[in-house]
Amino acid sequence: MSEFDEETAFLGQTGRYFWSTFFLLNSVFVSTGFNGLYMVFIGSTPDHRCLIPDLNLTEEWRAAVIPVGEAEGGERVRSQCSRYSLHMVRNLSDQGLRPDHVNLSSLSVEPCLDGWSYSRDVYSSTIVTEWDLVCDDRWKVPVASSSLFVGYLLGSLISGQLSDRYGRKKVVFVSLGSQCVSVLLQSFSGSWRLFCLMFLFVGASQISLYLSAFVLGTELLSKTMRVIFTTLGAFLFYCLGYMTLPWIAFSIRDWRPLLATLATTSVVYIPLWWFIPESPRWLVTQGRRQEAERIVREAAKQNRVEAPVVIFKSEVCEPQQFSMVDVLRHRNIRCITFMCLGLWMAINIGYFGLSLNTSNLSGDPFMNCFLSAVSEVPAYVVSTWLLKRCPRRPLLSGFLLLGGGVLLLIQVLPEDLPALALVLEMTGKFGFTMAFGIVYIFTAELYPTVIRNAGMGLCSSAARVGSITAPYVIHLGTYSRALPYLVMGSLTVASCGLNYFLPETLNKDLPETMDQMQHYKGCCSRQKTQKCLEHVPNGGVSLH
Repeated sequence: MSEFDEETAFLGQTGRYFWSTFFLLNSVFVSTGFNGLYMVFIGSTPDHRCLIPDLNLTEEWRAAVIPVGEAEGGERVRSQCSRYSLHMVRNLSDQGLRPDHVNLSSLSVEPCLDGWSYSRDVYSSTIVTEWDLVCDDRWKVPVASSSLFVGYLLGSLISGQLSDRYGRKKVVFVSLGSQCVSVLLQSFSGSWRLFCLMFLFVGASQISLYLSAFVLGTELLSKTMRVIFTTLGAFLFYCLGYMTLPWIAFSIRDWRPLLATLATTSVVYIPLWWFIPESPRWLVTQGRRQEAERIVREAAKQNRVEAPVVIFKSEVCEPQQFSMVDVLRHRNIRCITFMCLGLWMAINIGYFGLSLNTSNLSGDPFMNCFLSAVSEVPAYVVSTWLLKRCPRRPLLSGFLLLGGGVLLLIQVLPEDLPALALVLEMTGKFGFTMAFGIVYIFTAELYPTVIRNAGMGLCSSAARVGSITAPYVIHLGTYSRALPYLVMGSLTVASCGLNYFLPETLNKDLPETMDQMQHYKGCCSRQKTQKCLEHVPNGGVSLH
């Protein structure tokens, strides 16, 4: 098969077809900014204390029945998980004694036997207030959050193979429908267990949608538009959904109606089925050349260019089926894959490690969420500009060193410099956000069309393992304050070494076949005489 980019070069680098495809596909990423991140609001734990039933107590005793203790930093706070024995308090109240005449510390303490009373100042209802996920059951909130990441992991493993077998477009829209239904069913969850189960399906659908749409855009767009799509476009539209979420949550303070509203937003994507084409690059690899030519001719018509009589001059090949096993079957491809897995995992551990370690900002939670989304925009804009001009390997290494270096520096800062620590953490987040955007397009450019989605799915699975691991790395802080930073920082800096051995892809055409990736030179192959991507058999990957 001849090079797809060479055979469709007459379409140009920009035009109506490319721009319409760019915006239509990017609109899909807005929904991924909604889903999953809503846990910030529906999983929030409001101020709470033990519920005091109506026992004809005086106001003084009702106020004093909750013990007061000393929190970290010396602040005096009321207990959220215990109360003085109501039996003893009622006897003292019946005797006419006042709280200031009694040694309260001598009273026995009991758990919140009658449930909890929650503040409604911010939220009308969350999963915490509905199922009392506090005190001894507070572990259920992070477990619910982790079920989303487990869904990401499962979705990453299966979506790539489905997309490579059945087509990018079908998986995109099936994932959209699955995401909509899963979020809607989650809003009707009658228990915490059912909520977690549906969250798993939400995660699997969301990552499947993201990966399939990402690969579809990579294969539909020209080389110039591809860089804009995979860096600025996809991530900025994701941020648009992320930035819109807090304002929807601000308007709907009850978690069930909020999820139902977010689920129904996916309905607007139904008409896109008739406007977003299947990947002609994928169709050619499946031997469906006529369908591919039909799409390319329509693209030429929209771009107002003349298509040649015969677009794909190569002979029709028997369609080949590939799976995730093929990503690991050959030595060179396997070696590149393992290095990509290490990079994706290290980046996610560092990113989520910084996110989990950042102190909760004071002030309005909705505004804080909005500002957190806005803070990622500069990284995506800068990465787009740099990826057009700079080689991938040194660029990725530089931002890995920035993020890892910050992790190593934070742990040596004195505690009386919170402003400097905040600046360093935001700098580190900038570095990891940049690294994530770079490694996404870098990985997509490394894999050939026939296994690109499978390779991206496998790497995304490694990223989910990293995100699941991050909370446990942070837990090492219970043994030593410096230990989490040392582990994450060292891991991130070490990953720069892996990046050095990957082939460079700047200004290279996307590989089409397994054979092209197997013949990358100077990376993991035994042939070290030429640099990566300089030559492959049968026309191979051309240089520009």
